[in-house]
Formats: sequence, C-alpha cells, structure tokens
Amino acid sequence: MHQTKRLVPLWILALLAALLAVSVSPAQAASTTTISVDGSQGGRTFDGIGAISGGGGNSRLLTDYPAAQQSQILDYMFKPGYGANLQLLKLEIGGDANSTDGSEPSIEHSRGVINCNAGYEFWLAQQAQQRNPNIGFYGLAWAAPGWINNGFWSTDTINYLISWLGCAKSHNLNIKYLGGWNERGHDVNWYIQLRSALNAAGYSGVQIVADDSGWSTADDMKSNSAFNNAVSIIGAHYSCNGGDGGNADSCSSTAVAQANGKPLWDSENGSQDMNTGAPALIRAITRGYIDAKMTSYFNWPLIAAIYPNLPYSTVGLATAGSPWSGNYSIGASTWATAQVTQFTQPGWKFIDSASGYLGGSESNGSYVTVKSNTGSDYSTILETTTAGAAQTANFTVRGGLSTGTVHVWSTNVNNPSVATSFVHSQDITPNNGSYSLTMQPGYVYTVTTTTGQGKGTATAPAAHSLALPYSDNFDNDASGTEAKYFADMQGSYEVQPCTAGRSGQCLQQMAPVKPIEWQDDSDSYSLVGDPSWFNYTVSADAMLSAPGTTELIGRANTQQRPQSHMNAYYFRIRDTGQWWIEKMLTDGSNHTLATGTTTALGTNKWHNLSFKFQDSQISASVDGNTVGTVTDTSFATGQAGLGIQGYRTDQFDNLSIVAGTGTPPPVKGQITSGIAGKCLDDYTGSSTAGAAAVIWDCSSSGSQWTPVNGTLQVNGLCLDVTGAGTANGTLVGLWTCNGQANQQWQVQNGGLVNPSSGRCLDDPGFSTTNGTKVDIWDCDGGVNQHWTLPS
Repeated sequence: MHQTKRLVPLWILALLAALLAVSVSPAQAASTTTISVDGSQGGRTFDGIGAISGGGGNSRLLTDYPAAQQSQILDYMFKPGYGANLQLLKLEIGGDANSTDGSEPSIEHSRGVINCNAGYEFWLAQQAQQRNPNIGFYGLAWAAPGWINNGFWSTDTINYLISWLGCAKSHNLNIKYLGGWNERGHDVNWYIQLRSALNAAGYSGVQIVADDSGWSTADDMKSNSAFNNAVSIIGAHYSCNGGDGGNADSCSSTAVAQANGKPLWDSENGSQDMNTGAPALIRAITRGYIDAKMTSYFNWPLIAAIYPNLPYSTVGLATAGSPWSGNYSIGASTWATAQVTQFTQPGWKFIDSASGYLGGSESNGSYVTVKSNTGSDYSTILETTTAGAAQTANFTVRGGLSTGTVHVWSTNVNNPSVATSFVHSQDITPNNGSYSLTMQPGYVYTVTTTTGQGKGTATAPAAHSLALPYSDNFDNDASGTEAKYFADMQGSYEVQPCTAGRSGQCLQQMAPVKPIEWQDDSDSYSLVGDPSWFNYTVSADAMLSAPGTTELIGRANTQQRPQSHMNAYYFRIRDTGQWWIEKMLTDGSNHTLATGTTTALGTNKWHNLSFKFQDSQISASVDGNTVGTVTDTSFATGQAGLGIQGYRTDQFDNLSIVAGTGTPPPVKGQITSGIAGKCLDDYTGSSTAGAAAVIWDCSSSGSQWTPVNGTLQVNGLCLDVTGAGTANGTLVGLWTCNGQANQQWQVQNGGLVNPSSGRCLDDPGFSTTNGTKVDIWDCDGGVNQHWTLPS
C-alpha cells in the first residue's frame, strides 16, 4: 500500500468536527469508562489467536513465490514481533476435493499408498514452526479420499486421520488439536471411537475439537458423558452476528455451552477482505469473549495466495496472487491481529471484571484484559470501531499486576493506511497504579506492560503479468509434488513418472475415484497462469488411462462456487474421437459451440491437444490437425487449464502456452488508455485510502471504475490528486471520497481534466510498464492523456 500526503489529514478534520459539534446523538457521544485491572480477579484461559490454511487451496501459490518474498510473507504471518505473530494454525487435511478456492491433495489417494509429502500444508507448518516454535497446530478435514467406505463418519476416516497425524509426526510437527468434518455436524459415536483410536495409536495428547459447526454439540455432550469425555474443546463457526462475513457487532454462544466448562472456540470466522474486514475481525475477538466467552479466534483464511479470478481473492490477512512477480499485500487484518497476538500468550487469563463495553454500550466499542499466568504483566485490547466520538478509559491497576510503565500501540482499522497501522504511539507512567487513555474512533488500541513488539518493514516488488511463451515439461519436478503455478480446482494433480512408453515426468490426476466432497462440484481440473492472458494457444500431450473424456481449458475467467460455475471455454475429447468446443458460465450452464468426431484417441496412447484463441476465433486441434473452429466473444481473457471428466489417472506432458497477436479489448467498467492495451488500475485491488493509481494491462480482472457525480470511484474510493496538489507531476491515487475539487474529473477533448489544478490525468513518459504511477500534467492532447470512461 502507498500512503498519500495531504495538506490536512482527514482524521484530524474528523476529530475537529467531532470536538466542535454543537450536539451529538447518543450513539456518537463521547464517554468515559473506568477499568479496574485487578490481578486477583480472573476469567477463562486465553487459548490464542490463529488462522486457517485450508478450506481450501488458499495457500497454494505461496509455495511458488521467489524465496525472498516467500520468506517475507511467512515472517509477516508467523514471526514474533514482526506481523500477525499467529499463535495457532489450522491446517486442512486434504481430501482431493474442492473446499472453497481449490482442492487440497490427500496423503492417500488410493488405499494403503501414503505420500507424506503431498501438498503444502506440512511445509507451511514447518515454516511457521521455524519462526515460532510455540505455535499450536490444529488439523481438520473438509473432504476425504473416495476409497473410504461407509461415508465420512466411518472407521476408514479415523484410520486416515491417524495416518495424517503420522505424516505430520514424520515432519517433526506436533498436532495439538484435531477436528472431525468441517461444518457438517457431528456423529457422537464417531467422536467417541476417534478418542479411543487416538489413545491406542499413541496420540492421547491430541485434543479433539467438536464440531466445527454450531453449538448443538454442547447439548449432546451434556446428555452423553462418553461424548463429553471424548471432546476437549467446543468449536463453533461464525457465531458473531451476520454469520459468514458478518459485522461481528455482537457474538453469541449458548448457556449449555458456557456451563460445560470446557474451552469455547470461534474455530472459524472472518471470510472478509484483508482491509475492510479488519474492524469485524477485532470485534469478533473482543466481543467474542465478552458476549460468548470464546477464548480463541481463527480467521478464515490465513492468506489469499490464489488467483484473482477465484472467489475470495482478497480475503485473509494478506494477498499473494502473483508468484511470478513476487508481489503481495499485507492487509489491515494482519495489524488488527497483531494488536492481540504481540501482547499476549496462550495460557494467560482473561480478567472478566476488566472486560466489557466502553461506556456500557456496544456502539462505543469494547475491551478485554488478559494477564500473564507466570508474572505480573497484563494487556488490555480496546476497540472503538463502532464509536462516533473519542472515548476515554481511566485505568486503575492492583492485585499484584505491574504498575510500571504501560506502552500504547494502535491501528486505524476503519480507515487503514501504512502510517496508521501498528504504531507505538505513547508510553504512560501510572500514578499510584492509575492512568488515563483517550482513544479516537475507528481504532484498536493495546495498553501493555510487555515489550518486544515490532512491525515488519519488508516491501513487495510491483506486480507484472506472466510473460508468454510459457512452457513446462515437468521433468525438473520431484514425483509426488505439485507443478509450478498449477492450482487444482477439483481432484489432485501431481508430478509422477510418465507411463504408456514415455520417459521423464508427467502431470497426473491422482484421485482414481470421486472423493467424499465437502461441496457438490465438477470434474477434476487444474488452472495455470495469468488471468490477464488474451490471445494465446494452449497445448499439451495427453494420455487417457481409461475410456473417458479429457480436456483443455482456455480463457478461464470469473469463477463462482461450486467450481463448475466458471466462465471458460473447454475443448473436450473422448477416447472414441468425439469432441466438443464448449462454453461454461458462472450460472453453471454448459453451452456446446461445436461438436464432431475425429480419429479415435484410444487409451494408454499419447496425443497432442491444442486450443487456440485469436480475438473471437477459437479453434481446437488434435495431433496438429484442426478439428473445429467457432466464433464467440463471451470471454476475452483468462487462464489455461487441464482436466478430465470424472476421475481417472490420466497424464499430461509438454504444456505450452504461446501468445497470439493483438491487444485485449476494453472491459466494461475499465478506464482505457490511449496507449493500446493499457488501463487505469489500482493494481493491488486495494480498498485502502492511499493506494496508488497506475497503468496496467487491460484484463477482465482489472479495476472496475464507476463515474459518480464527476468523480471516478473504485472499491469505494475516489480517484484523487494527492494532497490537492496543482503542480505538474503530482501523483494521483485513491482516497476516501470527500467531495473536494481534487477528486473531480471532467472529460475534455478525450482527456480527463482535474478542474482544481486545470491539468490532465497523465501517463508519465508514455510508459507501457505495468505499475507506472499516473500523475497530472499540462494538457497537451497526447495519447498518454487519452482516457475512455466506462459506458
């Protein structure tokens, strides 16, 4: 993110307006709260703050990042005193089926054949553990391999989970917590059997979490002592109001759950943009304890290391969707998390009497206090995200807790920026254990006696598209690993030795039968490459291991859930030689554009398949011979992909993607430049004030602008001349819409004129380099000042 400079910061103007207001409504009233931090008082045990890698595929691209940026991202997530400083990490136990944004591989695609190096979750856990040896790991399944008999709630599944624990152990990972089936309720007898099997297998220390759905599990625990004895932690999802992605103004559990006495966990929450979701994240943590006595919080997901055309591409603590460039963005949710994790430790105790609502009202904000279980330290986390005016807290410390200097850290989560995220704003020396703190609206504050906090300083390089031609013969990949830049949507694609008389390594679909799915989904396929690709030819050698249909995918564009609901073109061909060119839409409908029959492919034989896109012309070839050509203008850009219908162990080799000619057409909602193929873009997709406005290759995933009353808006922000500047070369970025003249733009002679300065929106030096920041300059009619607004 890029922080712009202003003549008068907006938060100062807002504060002055609040102070000068003649009358203030009750919901916006300033209040003073007295907080008694008494070490002799207690509460439940704080179990830590975590995030979820899984549910699913959301960490996939992180493994393909350049080493330097990969390490930086991992530091921001796990390194103490640097970023999110996560204390817990939930890992998906892969089952070869899609579990939201992709499919995570099973360690056992076929019964009895175990690959403990499958996927990336164990690698990720190792990276987390290297940075924080005290981090706690939690395993949970969304899907399961198809060889399991009698459904998920079976002995086969229990044995599979124990095999997964064994794989984790082989990687020197100690799994502390284990769940059942994500968001699919519970089978009481299965959990009882699981507890017994874990004990017999030497995993008596693994604590069972049930049921990763709702609070009804507590009712069954109350009526069944064996079930109650089997379960260590009651975990529910999205218990803060609004549910999945809700605003978390208030949270709830049940009286039965609270009376049980076992820890209550918010074992999945979040599902929100890494920036705009930060206020709800911190509310879920503080209000989750105040309202519902939940002692742990897990954000879904850890990171959006997925392609930007997939659902939830900006959801998590950070985004990392451009591995070839190394570009990533750390969200405000990282710093909201840090406001808790960098000042606490699992095992600390809540102080109920020092936790509550500011001024006694949800509208003013909330606070929780936790104290060390080994010393006199304490930390109080306070949030003013729903406040309309400044809030004051008067603290009195007693009961053996430290009355020494307290350190104040803060993050503006309602209007985040780099400059206002995780700032050590002041130190306060209490007077006889008493001190006061005044807080501005929209923030999270931490007052603490601890030290050692810090904010990482690593920055990402600019994003750029993946250049064509691109090819991969997979020969440099180890067997059992995932191929570079491939993201499995359903099934599991791994590099394996080639068969059918071919030497070297090939990409093979590993799930021989349909998995036990978490959501109803489509055929097994994997996507690769840049969503901005336009005209290109994708080709690959294919070998059908059994009768059926294999496919190439092109211009894979916007995807919805389930993954069969995707805008894309398909070239499908059966072993008999029957072929189809088809178009799929995000409503799940399938449209045949052409079909026919060519020479039979047979099985266990290699053939080259090719799918070409040149503007509106689409053609398919087999072994160099064109079998069909169609004209369609539905999708101009998108990724390539490989797949099969159903589940077989087909193989692919010699992937090749070669660029065609021409430039992509403008996309509705985009502002196109007079320089061919370039558009005005917020290349991070940020909804944070201060983000840069740049030029970028036009693509379907580019920024979508909306003209509103003379302004140009994207992601809720306005195109803004930085600092209301008027000089040539003043940068233009995004800022909170405020009605000022530096956010007005008028169309004149093909250009965009800012009336405040009288200068035009300008691409400096006629640049064609992605990421070039735009500015204002004397209007001269050059093509670098020509802009076409969306209709």
